[in-house]
Amino acid sequence: MLLVGLTGGIGAGKSTVSALLAGHGAEIIDADAIVRELQQPGSPVLSEMAKRFGAHVILDDGSLDRAAVAAVVFGDSEAARSARSDLNGIVHPALQREIRSRIDLLSETDRIVILDFPLLAENPRDDLDATIVVDVDPDIAVERLVAFRGMDADDARRRIASQTDREARRAIATHVIDNSGDEATLDRRVGEVWDDLLRLAAGG
Repeated sequence: MLLVGLTGGIGAGKSTVSALLAGHGAEIIDADAIVRELQQPGSPVLSEMAKRFGAHVILDDGSLDRAAVAAVVFGDSEAARSARSDLNGIVHPALQREIRSRIDLLSETDRIVILDFPLLAENPRDDLDATIVVDVDPDIAVERLVAFRGMDADDARRRIASQTDREARRAIATHVIDNSGDEATLDRRVGEVWDDLLRLAAGG
């Protein structure tokens, strides 16, 4: 198994790159998808979040009101930073256990496994054979978040500011994928990175 980290700031296009790598044959471990599973109605993680942030973060159908949580944890205030830290303290231990379990299941295979994890720079790992960072100018990220996710521009900037800065993220990369261009350029660059991962997997 070749274990490769994939990360990028919000709006960078990490999910698009993950899908392209899956198309090349990579096995994807998607941290965001795991978090959604851990936050299903009735789960211990969701119960702890309701205790910390209040019953209003649970919708009538028992599911998580993600917008209500985001309103509390994203921002520059001390209260927002404290809330974000508490959220990470609830979610991350369970997330890391599930990631470890899924990696262990694949450890004896010859697969190229992509750990798609947006907070990789904030939570570094020592078991990765390579790290891909999807990079884009923050202004472009804001434009895309507004255009494709319907986010308010100020909210998008707050979310970007709450994450590790661009330089720190690039510093952990063995491979940087610039996603400031068009789809064809991105597809070509992902193909180049995939070819390099195949060489690494083969011991080259």
